[in-house]
Amino acid sequence: MAKAIHAMIRVLDEDKSVDFYRRAFGMTIAERMDFDSFTLVYLRNPENDFELELTVNKGQAEPYDLGNGYGHIAFAVDDLESEHDRFTQEGLEPRKLVEFAPGGAVIAKFFFVSDPDGYQIEVLQRHGRYT
Repeated sequence: MAKAIHAMIRVLDEDKSVDFYRRAFGMTIAERMDFDSFTLVYLRNPENDFELELTVNKGQAEPYDLGNGYGHIAFAVDDLESEHDRFTQEGLEPRKLVEFAPGGAVIAKFFFVSDPDGYQIEVLQRHGRYT
């Protein structure tokens, strides 16, 4: 059986991205590898060993074209409303809380937030399949 270990995104400003993911999701640097033309920064939080790999290409000055293929990554939290309030207080600019209830039954409660490079992140209430 295969085990998911990380997802990678390219970022312009390492410090801004590391700060965002620390404040938003409690992720800290698990490892940092510096090479001639790029740096890899692996972030994780104590809840699991799945990592987010930030790739910082040296000399990249223009924002990355996120295109129309990237959707989002998602994090599940215990108390969505409290997290939404905390994100707001941190100045992370979360979008509105949404209840997704096709057919009347709530399947998911969530909000979205953008990281410094414009990557979309969904924050979901732990519930059902999102535990």
